[in-house]
Amino acid sequence: MTGSMAADNPGRGPEALAHLRAMTADICEVVPRTAENDFHVTTVTWMIRNALLIDTRASDQDYDRTPAHVARGVMDHFQITLCVEGEMQFSSGRREVTLRPGDIVLIDMAQPNQTALRAGGGRTHLMTIVLQRAMLAPRLAYPDAATATLLPSDHPHARLLASHYAALGLPSEPGTETGIGNAEATVEAIADLVAAAAGGTAEIVAGLERAERHLYITMIKRHIANNLETDALAAEELCRHFHISRATLYRLFEAEGGLAHYVREQRLNLAFRRLLSPSAQDGRLIELAVDMRFSSDSTFIRAFRRKFGLTPGELRELADTWLRETGAVPAIDTVLHQLARRRASRP
Repeated sequence: MTGSMAADNPGRGPEALAHLRAMTADICEVVPRTAENDFHVTTVTWMIRNALLIDTRASDQDYDRTPAHVARGVMDHFQITLCVEGEMQFSSGRREVTLRPGDIVLIDMAQPNQTALRAGGGRTHLMTIVLQRAMLAPRLAYPDAATATLLPSDHPHARLLASHYAALGLPSEPGTETGIGNAEATVEAIADLVAAAAGGTAEIVAGLERAERHLYITMIKRHIANNLETDALAAEELCRHFHISRATLYRLFEAEGGLAHYVREQRLNLAFRRLLSPSAQDGRLIELAVDMRFSSDSTFIRAFRRKFGLTPGELRELADTWLRETGAVPAIDTVLHQLARRRASRP
């Protein structure tokens, strides 16, 4: 889904400060607010096709982006920044905001601005989505007036948006619904919600429900994927966890055949991945069926065969044969494609 780069500037002290200043010379001036020996900054970057995600941990410091920096044209982007820990004070012209944990701000880097990070001797932790101007500006009714738009932690959309920041940097697992396309769609939906809060176009406001739906269902599906082997996926549990009504939850999963159907399908997908693993070759099917919350191994086998066109035992044999002949475990996508071709060739 995304590619994680090594920490761009790990460590502390004068060398870390000098390195950061060299990297940002055309973007801003860096002013430490600690002794140079106590200076610290670490950034990790993830690339997504339509955005850049930056995770930063830093000691107290200021960034001054002057008109001269703006004139160099190195960064003509919007940033959507989430404060995770510490405090961030941001100002641009007459607009000033202070971010505390859970708060989100929209920043226009085409305008001069000042940023102060303060954590009282600790570290300020920020996560930032960087968007090209060509992506966000058309969503805004007044692009030049959007900077310093604050979504406080108690804003109806702040928690929803914050839940997606860390997830965008997670690697995808073969055979799951995560992937490049879903990450791109999530970034698009985040851009829609932030644009609406900053004064979006009529089209963006009209499509707000669609963006909300995407972010909610993506968040819930991620929770389901992490809890397939638990009993925490009943409708009442999910409603309580995500603070939504049962009617809303069921409506979100209508296109998936219903919540129960979706959960069952994802458990079967997980069982498929488990059965391809060499470590699963000696395991009992009844144990796998119980882990996937099926009432019996026979119920599990019937459901598995309906979905994949072969029994769990047959899949084990296929994986074992492949391993003996090639010395490698078959890729999930390879097996799925083979099974699809097999079904298509049947009279």
